[in-house]
Amino acid sequence: QVQLVESGGGLVQAGGSLRLSCAASGSIASIGFMRWYRQAPGKQRELVAAITSVGTPTYTNAVKGRFTISRDNAKNTVYLQMNSLKPEDTAVYSCNAVVGTGRGPARDYWGQGTQVTVST
Repeated sequence: QVQLVESGGGLVQAGGSLRLSCAASGSIASIGFMRWYRQAPGKQRELVAAITSVGTPTYTNAVKGRFTISRDNAKNTVYLQMNSLKPEDTAVYSCNAVVGTGRGPARDYWGQGTQVTVST
């Protein structure tokens, strides 16, 4: 069994910063891609940022230059540093990881989501 637990969401004023964390625990043999998604009310879920197992990041255009994804493989944790936040960044942010348990193929696991609200 594998669990992903996010933390770090909250309410912040426009221009402020937040740092999200997502820690994976359980029967983990390996972790490949780790990703952050977000879903705003009435909108489809979108991929915000992803990072490979060796630390290569990618970002959606809307957050380039403002958000930074990183990971600590020793802690099985992925982070999302969010700077210069805008009201349009308001959403539920969820982490996703491709985890191998040593039993069968690696598969996607999801966290429960954390709310980020950016006020004007």
